[in-house]
Amino acid sequence: MSGHSKWSTIKHKKAAEDAKRGQLFSKLSRAIIVAAREGGGNPETNIALANAIEKAKSYSMPKENIERAIKRGTGEGAAEEFEKITYEGYGANGVAIMVDVMTDNRNRAASDIRRIFSRTGGSLGTTGCVAWMFEKKGNIIVNKDSGVDEDALLETALEAGAEDMNTEDDHYEIITDPESFRGVVEALEKAGVEIASAQVTMLPKTTVKLDKEAAKKVLKLVDALEEYEDVQEVYANFDIPDDILAEIAEE
Repeated sequence: MSGHSKWSTIKHKKAAEDAKRGQLFSKLSRAIIVAAREGGGNPETNIALANAIEKAKSYSMPKENIERAIKRGTGEGAAEEFEKITYEGYGANGVAIMVDVMTDNRNRAASDIRRIFSRTGGSLGTTGCVAWMFEKKGNIIVNKDSGVDEDALLETALEAGAEDMNTEDDHYEIITDPESFRGVVEALEKAGVEIASAQVTMLPKTTVKLDKEAAKKVLKLVDALEEYEDVQEVYANFDIPDDILAEIAEE
């Protein structure tokens, strides 16, 4: 399993704690508002909205918050004019980084993202400089402590259209193409599987293995980007060995 996938799992646990402070829900709401504004408020006919709702649900965002965000997006409530922008750049050791942003001020966001990259040892690149290193995939995490049977989980996922399933120390990671994502999630839910997180994301085609010093620099950059209010998602192609990740987590 790549270091980035391991870090994604840690991020999910961290995000669950952040949700208590409301910051995460604000970001999730933005994604729902924009999806509803661009494709309508029916998740059955708006895949982007369905995916945004699924992600919000996986972080236990209250139903009323989701419904309120949809209404704001469709014009039934006051809604800010958010714009979607993707920034690309590099971290230590040439690690490729993509940053999805939703902002109501493009100039401010561009300036702030550039500042975050530069002050943490990274560099902001041009559009398309690293996008080719990633591919859009559905990513579903199921924790092993949920009691699910591995063989049954694999069978259900594959029958629903999943591409693959990775077995890790404490969880299973199911990979789908974007078109099959919703169907796989629904099949798992119907089978009574407890899903820890589910989202359409950008997975790296290849990874860059990092030593401890480089890993700390990259994780500092990723953390700083994720803490910025307008940032929705950060994708990177780093691979950090388990022992190094554990050492950093304890510091």
